[in-house]
Amino acid sequence: MNSDKPILGLDIGGTNIKAGLLLGAELIDIRTVPTPSHESQEFILEAISLLIEAYLRHDFCAIGIGIPGLIDTEEGVVLNLENIPSFRKVHLREFLEARFGKPTYINNDANCFVLGEYKFGAAKIFKHVVGITLGTGLGAGIIANGHLYSGFNCAAGEWCSAPYLDQDYEYYCSGKFFLAHYNAKPKQLAKKALEADPEALEAFRVYGHHLGELIKNILYTLAPQAIVLGGSIRKAYPFFKDSMLANIKTFKYSSVSENLKILISDLDETAIHGAVALVDEFSVPVNSLNPEG
Repeated sequence: MNSDKPILGLDIGGTNIKAGLLLGAELIDIRTVPTPSHESQEFILEAISLLIEAYLRHDFCAIGIGIPGLIDTEEGVVLNLENIPSFRKVHLREFLEARFGKPTYINNDANCFVLGEYKFGAAKIFKHVVGITLGTGLGAGIIANGHLYSGFNCAAGEWCSAPYLDQDYEYYCSGKFFLAHYNAKPKQLAKKALEADPEALEAFRVYGHHLGELIKNILYTLAPQAIVLGGSIRKAYPFFKDSMLANIKTFKYSSVSENLKILISDLDETAIHGAVALVDEFSVPVNSLNPEG
């Protein structure tokens, strides 16, 4: 990052709002408050403001925010926020810049995930990266030619909603799959898999096959050099790794699939890392998609 002053990052979700400061290369003063998800838009904006006010003594220079929804990044308008009914067409950047006088950058949380991994994590040596968050839901973000590609209204990389089999990729590649087919959460099945439980091992084998199908779709679309897996299900990677990789090997263009690197996120606060990275990414002009040479 190119700032001598701290940068404030916020991860606004349906359950919690998490914040932290990037000072140099270190995240400090990490705080979490509950999201008043069923309150009015005005009430939620005030809750966000109160959290930001707790950091004013640090004299931060800018604010980066990740949100699980669609965002008009040009205007800084949150079009919707998953699991928060009242957050529709919220002029969040205008509100925060007027209140705090700090430049504010807002993007989708999955985009922040891949940007955080690219700036601070295992993906920083690659130019073309896709980050996939595997949890209660499914999210994805794209790094193209060394810069974040969000598409119109942050809708790029929404493979979660792409049709797959009788449902969509989110149904088969998130925690929804385990609940629907095994009546259990991934964490519960992972504990059983550690004990060599046959049903749990089979659940992750089938899950890995579906995830491999998603990754092949991504390879056909973008041909990234690396894919970073994040989210809580990544912790069960040893149980779905083999079936996932076996499926990826069936990809038509071996020169792409054989060089693909699958990375597992090891950043503790990827969402905040990605939020603060928005400031560095968008505070200066970039030719984000112009091929080099």
